[in-house]
Amino acid sequence: MWRKFTDDVDRSLEIMWPPQRIISLCPSITETLYSLGLSGQVVGRTRFCIHPQPDVKAAQNIGGTKQVDFERVARLSPDLLIAEKEENTREMVAALERNYPVYVANVTSVASALKLIRNLGDLTGRTEQAAALADAAEAKFRSVSSAIARSMAYLIWQKPFMAVGANTYLDDLLMRFGFTNVFAGATERYPEISLAELQRLRPEVVFLSSEPFPFGQRHQATLQAELPDSRVVLVDGEISWYGSRMEWAVPYLGQVVATLAAV
Repeated sequence: MWRKFTDDVDRSLEIMWPPQRIISLCPSITETLYSLGLSGQVVGRTRFCIHPQPDVKAAQNIGGTKQVDFERVARLSPDLLIAEKEENTREMVAALERNYPVYVANVTSVASALKLIRNLGDLTGRTEQAAALADAAEAKFRSVSSAIARSMAYLIWQKPFMAVGANTYLDDLLMRFGFTNVFAGATERYPEISLAELQRLRPEVVFLSSEPFPFGQRHQATLQAELPDSRVVLVDGEISWYGSRMEWAVPYLGQVVATLAAV
């Protein structure tokens, strides 16, 4: 049967429900769809959709999050594509929705990430599974006890340096562990910043993410020398993956906080 939905950016779409041929354009969403028991329905995903292994390899790689291979998409004959406002470009979504229904998610906080899990359940006919997944993640957040009062900067790129700003899932996630973002007042969600700004703001902790830029020990050592008043820490960038990975992110960050508190 046909059903109408409204996505996170207030666009209406009508799909044959429940969808049987889904393409996911966002790694977090792809992993979550598999967690909802939709391995047989996910026919396409981006090359950055690497979880869950090895199951995700059965879905066709249709390109990147910013530019898909439209011919591959057409060959898959999807009855639903799921995009994410932050991950995918407006132009690409506009091109895709000329031929297919496209649901656009918009995650900017822990609360909106939990809501998305439930929305994906409604969208795909997995309401009960989604409720269980969201409830389990919420329970993890309620159990957070190892908070720490430290100012921080979370870097996701270099040349130029880019940091996480406010109104983002990562900012809200880290706030729940007691961190205060020194770039929360930036006008952009992911502002370009300079080393001089970091030196001036003197965050107590500088997180270097493993993705999208693969910061490593060499970068950590270089920045630590430039920021003697900060603790420069490498962190697994997959904490930015909402959905089913939220259950993992909470204990992972708990360990990060415990390590910082011990010094």
